Amino acid sequence: MLAERVIEWTEEWKEQGIQQGLQRGLQQGELLLLKRQLARRFGVLPPWVEARLAQADRTQLEQWAEVILDAKTLEEVFQA
Repeated sequence: MLAERVIEWTEEWKEQGIQQGLQRGLQQGELLLLKRQLARRFGVLPPWVEARLAQADRTQLEQWAEVILDAKTLEEVFQA
């Protein structure tokens, strides 16, 4: 009985670890793509932009990725 529960817990932990890894991977991918888009559109990114990007969560990255389509300046992207 206990051995079966240990196996179940191990499988649950493994699945949780996989999900967390996928989420981190998705966020990293979004971050890298946004950095490339920003650099292509506005040139070399200043340190303040790098700092904002490094601290952003996935939701914020997605918002900025949409704003970049209409923003005329780098500052406009980060006002959203």
